Amino acid sequence: MSTCRPNCVMPPYILEKLLESGDGDVRRAALRTMLTTARLTGEREVRAAFAGAASAPGSGRRTVFDAGNGTFLPLAEVARTEDGPESADASVNEVFDNFGLTRDFLKEVLGRNSLDDRGMRLDGYVHFDTRFNNAFWDGRRMVFGDGDGRLFTNLAGSRTVAVHELGHGITEHTSGFEYHNQSGALNESMSDVMAAMVAQWALKQPADEADWLIGAEVFTPDIEADALRSMKAPGTAYDNPLFGRDPQPDRMSRFVHLPDTAEGDWGGVHFNSGIPNRAFHLTAVGIGGFSWEAAGAVWYEALKASARDAGFQDFADTTFRKAGELFGADSPEQMAVLAAWQEVEVEVRGVPRGMVRTRSSGPAGAGAGRQDGLAALTRQVGELNATVKALARDVAALKAAR
Repeated sequence: MSTCRPNCVMPPYILEKLLESGDGDVRRAALRTMLTTARLTGEREVRAAFAGAASAPGSGRRTVFDAGNGTFLPLAEVARTEDGPESADASVNEVFDNFGLTRDFLKEVLGRNSLDDRGMRLDGYVHFDTRFNNAFWDGRRMVFGDGDGRLFTNLAGSRTVAVHELGHGITEHTSGFEYHNQSGALNESMSDVMAAMVAQWALKQPADEADWLIGAEVFTPDIEADALRSMKAPGTAYDNPLFGRDPQPDRMSRFVHLPDTAEGDWGGVHFNSGIPNRAFHLTAVGIGGFSWEAAGAVWYEALKASARDAGFQDFADTTFRKAGELFGADSPEQMAVLAAWQEVEVEVRGVPRGMVRTRSSGPAGAGAGRQDGLAALTRQVGELNATVKALARDVAALKAAR
C-alpha cells in the first residue's frame, strides 16, 4: 500500500464546502488549492523513488526558502539559514523559529534527533503559489501557502500548523502509518498530538489550561471559527454558513464511513482523527500536569511500536501496554489511558468490559491528579473485595440450607 500522498493541514471537506460558495473569488481560490494539491500527489509518487536525500545524518539544520508565489520549488531563493541573519520577512522568521522549537522539543523531551532521529535537515518554503489555502509536508520539506487573504491568513504564521506538518515526518520515520482509513486517521492524529504538545511546551502550559486547538490562527478576523480542529471537543471548531459545521466525530459511534479514495479523504482520515485526538486529550487531562510528560511519553512509545496498518483498537491496546511498561500495571497513568479510550468507545483488549472509567483532573504540579486516580482505583478494588465476600457468604448460606 503506497503512502506517498502529500500530508496537507487543510481538511478537504472545508475546501469542498467553499466550492459551493456564491462568491466567485472564494470558489476560484478553493479550486486552485484543490488542483494544486492533487498535482502534488503525482509529484510525490515520483520523489518517493529518490527518498533519503533529506535524511542524510546531520543536526537538523534549518533553511527557509522564499518560493516567490511560484510552484516550482527548485527556483525558490534561500531566505534564512542557520548561520545567517534574521530575515525582514516575518513569514520566514516564524517558520524558522517554529522549526527550531520543534527540533528542541524532540531533543529535550523525546530524546530524538530531528524528524528521522538521524539529524534530518528541516527545509521550509514560504509564499508558495498565489492564494494557496494550505500547507503540506511532501516527504522531505514543509511548504506554506499565503492564504487568500479573505478567509485564510498566511499559514506560515500558525505554530500548530507548522508542527503538525513536521509531525508527519516523525510518523513517516517511526510507525509509517499508512495514509488511509484508521491508520491514516492515526497518522493525522499523531501530527495534532505533536502540535499540541509543542505549543503547550513553549508556553509551559498544563494540559487542563490549554485550548487544544489546531490552526487557531489560520482564519482572518472576519471569519467566525475557532480553528481547523479541536482536540478537546472534536466537532466544535467551527459552525458557520461558509464552512458548515465541523464534521469531526468524538467517539466510535459517530465514526464517519467514507470510501478509500481521494474524494473520500482516503477513508476519512481528516474526519476520524478526532477520535484518537480526544483520547489523547482525555489521557493528558486525566493524568494531570503537562501533556508532554506522561501522556506524551506513552503516545510516543506507542507510535514507535505500532505497525503501519494499525487501527484504533491496535493503537489503544499499544498505549495501554506502554503505559503499564512505563508507569506500572494498574498505575494511575495506565488507568487514565484506559478511561480515555473507553470514553471514545474504543475498548482495550484484555481488559474486562465495564471496568471503572477513572480519570483524574487535579491541579497541575500538585500531584493531585495521580492521588485522585489512585484513590479511585483503591475504592474499586475495595468494592470488588466486598462483592467477592458477599458472594462467599451467599454460597456458604446455600450449602448450609442443603
